[in-house]
Amino acid sequence: MIVPRTSRTEILSKLRAKVAKRLPIHIASAGSGLVAKLLEAAGVDCINTFSGARLRANGMGTMSMLWPILDSNKQTLDYTREDIMPAIKGDAFICACLNANDPLKDMRMVLDDCLRMGVHSVSNIGPSISYVDKGSEIRKVLTSAGITLQNEIDLLKLGREMDMVTIGLAFDEEDSIQMVEEAQPDIFCFHAGTTKGGLRGYDSGETIEETARRTEEANQKLRKIKPDIILVAHGAAMEAPADAQYILDHTSCEGFWTGSSTERLPIEKAVSAAAKEFQALRFPDNR
Repeated sequence: MIVPRTSRTEILSKLRAKVAKRLPIHIASAGSGLVAKLLEAAGVDCINTFSGARLRANGMGTMSMLWPILDSNKQTLDYTREDIMPAIKGDAFICACLNANDPLKDMRMVLDDCLRMGVHSVSNIGPSISYVDKGSEIRKVLTSAGITLQNEIDLLKLGREMDMVTIGLAFDEEDSIQMVEEAQPDIFCFHAGTTKGGLRGYDSGETIEETARRTEEANQKLRKIKPDIILVAHGAAMEAPADAQYILDHTSCEGFWTGSSTERLPIEKAVSAAAKEFQALRFPDNR
């Protein structure tokens, strides 16, 4: 097995070419090699790996990664190296979503590991302090313990220094502006919230219209900071292809990031439907 290699220059050249042709950029999560293989064959531009996707592949919710049940960075790097990289042909590039707040790891060494295995893109979402509500007591305690958004920003800055494609995510306008101003990521995704639907989704009651509005409000401010930034949308009410089309129709996003929408939800539906068909089979009356 020889895993395909790429580079920051090659990745950005392909993405810019799609933007010029007015073709949506598609970033998608994969928690297994099979899903990664199928995503790449479908034409997805970027496959991202992170502990939340790995847990979803095991039937848990994304937020399970917030509990100390695993070493998030080790989980991400191990399954990226063993399951994802051997499954792809190199048409899609891989982005590792890392935990920048890991107190036991030098992030430069973690990024070195990524580059050695052929991963030339990094994101700050695996997991992010932004999953914890601002103003909450637990957020205050975490911040006092040194678990901060600044560490995530510094990770993206280091990734750029190491010639990686950086993909930033933040959950509100304030953090989005700070991240784009300081880290200057190549790609930015306004994380509108956990995707609804299926067995483990979370429905906040927000409509796709509201998700699009909040996303575009952030986009308008971010483009003033970094005009050449590539903006993508993710989460909340953007569950199905029709929802993503609404985002493309009503925001200035160049594309979208799918997680559960192209891995957990399709798997739940397909496996359930196939299993029910088999369960409905009966012996013939003459047997």
